[in-house]
Amino acid sequence: MLAADPLVLGVPLKYVSLLVLTVQNSMLVLVMRYSRVTSDTPFYASTAVLMSELTKFTICLFITAKASAAEHKRISVRHICNDILGGDSWKILIPAGLYTIQNNLQYTAVTLLDAATFQVTYQLKILTTALCAVMMLGTRLSTQQWLSLVALTLGIILVQIPADRSNTAGSMLSATDPSQLLGLMSVFVACVLSGLAGVYFEKVLKGSRKSIWVRNAQLALFSIVPALFGVLIVDGPDIRQNGFFYGYTAWTWGAIACQAMGGLIVSVVVKYADNILKGFATSISIIVSCVASVWIFGFLISPLFMAGAALVIFATYMYGRSEHSRKFAAEVLPVAADNSEQHGPPTVAIGRKSQDDEDIPMVSIHGDAKDIELKLQ
Repeated sequence: MLAADPLVLGVPLKYVSLLVLTVQNSMLVLVMRYSRVTSDTPFYASTAVLMSELTKFTICLFITAKASAAEHKRISVRHICNDILGGDSWKILIPAGLYTIQNNLQYTAVTLLDAATFQVTYQLKILTTALCAVMMLGTRLSTQQWLSLVALTLGIILVQIPADRSNTAGSMLSATDPSQLLGLMSVFVACVLSGLAGVYFEKVLKGSRKSIWVRNAQLALFSIVPALFGVLIVDGPDIRQNGFFYGYTAWTWGAIACQAMGGLIVSVVVKYADNILKGFATSISIIVSCVASVWIFGFLISPLFMAGAALVIFATYMYGRSEHSRKFAAEVLPVAADNSEQHGPPTVAIGRKSQDDEDIPMVSIHGDAKDIELKLQ
């Protein structure tokens, strides 16, 4: 039998991580947008990105130090420094730079676009990540995944069509003001950078035995350098005149906290959950963001927007479901094939099993040497 899932207050950790990821995804865009539109003195986005990376590095350094203390019975500064700065740590420089630019573009986009449009359009990163995985890692996508990506693209296009199309059929761009076009371009570039950085980071993780927390500490540390460069080059003169924390409010700190926690929460979800649950979290966060935008920002949801958002939610879920099925087959079928070669053909049965007065759906693989039972989630 598979090992039981870790529990938090009696609730499986994967469901707790799902709830936290949903709240974080929803809050991030709402808090970022609110922090940019409610103050008469807007803060400098480059300083918020730098503070986010400093926060993330502090958290990861604490977790890494705690793990080092457990392993060596004391906190070894030399061991921590070797883990973070030694070996192939230089490989993290590339995704660190890409993620820093992406985070700055997020602030630009959320300033120029309403929260609902940003949240839906930003799911384009699923498409860019998939294409980067195909080109950089040689990943093979299933037919269902390709169809999901097509549906995702169509949904995002529908979201961009203005509600009032009383002009000509080709008036979508002319009806959009320059600031919105700049916001959409910022989202598009951010999605491309997210795909490149995410796939490269995944490639580094798969070829390394270092913990995910050490890699996150490296990523945050090496992101501080380009973030500081952005502070000095982009907003340097204004910061010298007005101060580093000019325009900061409680909502600014909330946006910084949400952005810092995002990558760390995803690390927990990747470890304890799966792509279906991540898809659910994304879908639910889109719904929450859209509903909250109506209440907080007075956003008007048109039928085309509803249709596009529904298509994006459906595509996100189906893509994650296909990814889950592909990984399940890749992990389970080789075990069955190995039993077949050594001990005769295995038999596979799908049924239900009573356990602790609970009727549980099961997949059983029976071979000559061993039996395998997998609980269906």
